[in-house]
Amino acid sequence: MNTAILSDEQRIDWLRLIRSENVGPRTFRALINRYGGAANALDALPDLARKGGRNAIRIASRSQVLREMEAAERLGARFIAMGEPDYPKPLHAADTAPPIICMRGDAAILHRPAVGIVGSRNASAAGLTFTGRLAGELGEAGFTVVSGLARGIDTAAHKAVPAHTIAILAGGHDRIYPAQNKALLERIVAEGGAAISEMPLGWEPRARDFPRRNRIVSALSLGVVVIEAARRSGSLITARFAMEQGREVFAVPGSPLDPRAEGTNDLIRQGANLCASAEHVVETLMPLIDTDWESRIEAREEFAGEDVEDLWDELDFLDFAEPLITPVRAPVPPEEPDRAQALADAPDDGEALARTPEADPRQVMLDLLGPSPVSVDDLSRQSGLPVRIVHSVLMELEIGGRLERHGGNAVALLTG
Repeated sequence: MNTAILSDEQRIDWLRLIRSENVGPRTFRALINRYGGAANALDALPDLARKGGRNAIRIASRSQVLREMEAAERLGARFIAMGEPDYPKPLHAADTAPPIICMRGDAAILHRPAVGIVGSRNASAAGLTFTGRLAGELGEAGFTVVSGLARGIDTAAHKAVPAHTIAILAGGHDRIYPAQNKALLERIVAEGGAAISEMPLGWEPRARDFPRRNRIVSALSLGVVVIEAARRSGSLITARFAMEQGREVFAVPGSPLDPRAEGTNDLIRQGANLCASAEHVVETLMPLIDTDWESRIEAREEFAGEDVEDLWDELDFLDFAEPLITPVRAPVPPEEPDRAQALADAPDDGEALARTPEADPRQVMLDLLGPSPVSVDDLSRQSGLPVRIVHSVLMELEIGGRLERHGGNAVALLTG
């Protein structure tokens, strides 16, 4: 995906592809890499769905996308595609970057060094006061503040620097949540800040959309500050994304008697930077302002071109109340003892039963998959299939609605 401005037709095709059933950011990139463009990928979707076990798949129509584009224009929003000049480079470098974002506001703010601030919706008065002071001082130091427009800490961060903040939305631009922050969002846009959403207009945010939003908060930022977070807070998922994306993580310590400080105190114990003032954040992030994002983008796309990247599924971003899922070893079907023995005896280099000429790759994968999550690396090793074939079959099953993806590069077969 080279840096270039899409034509109107290309933008329509990109939107159609990303709005189609079972296509998310990683699957989008895999399809583009495989078919050379969104138009060709759209043509291939029905056949991929059939190979994945589906007779039909919902593909976004041209008229649907045109209606969305017209609605966005009425709101003063526009679509920015990955690789275009206005697309933020730190976000582009993230593994699950959305192919297209819908933005309201001043695009210039997307290219300034940013700090994510997240925390409790049920924040204490002290937490809200500290958030406002921290955001204000970071703004004075030249940083943009990124947050998720939620109640509590997010709201305090945005309010402190409306001209220097980016609000990441969990729903469409016309479905603001919480509704009480609509006026705040309009102020942000009017004063020079920005609002970003990857979701279609008209999309009502669901529980799982908030963690999805949080990965964009962390990806846009050089570092993320967590202020007041319980042990099962969605803010800790943002911190996890930040660590996976190679961003700095800061945590504000709190009283051990306050449940809202349990998560942040745990982060500090696990190695997060302690944050008691804006100075602690600025001195850590200043050396990172000149990060060579172009090299990171090129490295990621070179890796993606080898067809070994994970494919997206929104189940990587489950409801923040759910525990993270640890992948298990690939299950061996009990009803096939011969295959089970062959797989058990397979050497580490992947010379498994699937190497036999008569083996059907799709059936081999179906035999290995089950309802328990299994890592893609284990599937590749135990199937003995080339990595390219493994990812191709997984793509077909995913497009066909038969595969779900979990954290840790794990997949499972849908049994319903």
